Amino acid sequence: MTEYRNFGRTGVKVSPLCLGTMMFGARGNTDHDDSIRIIHHALDSGINFVDTADVYSAGESETIVGKALAGGRRDNVVLATKFHGSLGSDPNEQGNSRRWIIREVENSLRRLGTDWIDLYQVHRPEPDTDFDETLGALSDLVHQGKIRYIGTSTFEPSAIVEGQWIAERRGRERVVAEQPPYSLLARGIEREVLPVAQRHGLAVLSWSPLAGGWLTGRYRKGAGQPVSSRAERQAERFDIASPENSAKLDAVEALARLAEDAGLTLVQLALAFVLEHPAVTSAIIGPRTFEQLAGQLGADRVRLGGDILDQIDKIVPSGTNLSARDAGYQPAALTDPALRRRTARSA
Repeated sequence: MTEYRNFGRTGVKVSPLCLGTMMFGARGNTDHDDSIRIIHHALDSGINFVDTADVYSAGESETIVGKALAGGRRDNVVLATKFHGSLGSDPNEQGNSRRWIIREVENSLRRLGTDWIDLYQVHRPEPDTDFDETLGALSDLVHQGKIRYIGTSTFEPSAIVEGQWIAERRGRERVVAEQPPYSLLARGIEREVLPVAQRHGLAVLSWSPLAGGWLTGRYRKGAGQPVSSRAERQAERFDIASPENSAKLDAVEALARLAEDAGLTLVQLALAFVLEHPAVTSAIIGPRTFEQLAGQLGADRVRLGGDILDQIDKIVPSGTNLSARDAGYQPAALTDPALRRRTARSA
């Protein structure tokens, strides 16, 4: 039986496993009926938390979720979606501006076939947009009843705190949830993000708990380079010949042996590890097939003893990302040379 968890301090209860729907649509499972059956099976198995985004297959994922929740299933589901990514050639069809948020929420509501979104999330930070601009628009949507709660995804600790400050000082609705990447191979958020979330009472729903497929059992020494559409799109994260990914492969091999010794699958170990952290509310699973879903259901009932967690720490030290690319977001202060170099003054 599913043991539901507190969603931060909202009073809402959610399942420890959240059904992510990125793989439904052109990006993964193109069969709408099959995708809907998977969603229904997840709901029938006790999952009451579903996460999607407007950019997943250019809105197709939201459409599939809307079809799946029709016919009376919507009321019992905590439904989350996101905005930020580009959905057209117009430069204003993206971002965190009031203009785009007010327009895009209507598109998401239409695709999802619902009158309200439980958790509307800023998919990524946007340094050029005043966060008060974003929170102001989202607060208005809360007051209009179109969204219930505000969340962020892959925000730096300082930005999380800034959001809380803005809400308090400027009378905005508070951000109640953060969605960061977290897995056995990407533990960087243990340093500050998770403690900050705990300090401010935020729910945490972690994405990529299987490290983009690295912890599914497909990546093993001697097995060669696995073929996948994700690896084709992000070769730098999955090329096993690169030094960073070679280190990940070594860690996966050690973790797989640890899981086997504990009588678990690698998938179960990976999901149970994420859910073991006291700051984590839910882990987002993103199955493409029935078989993948079946292999992940029930992982929330696995408990890892201190001895196993200690051994995991020896394989991948706490607070460590084996690859910087797995952090999900690099601040503009690091990626934009103009923000870290003084321009030469003319004589």
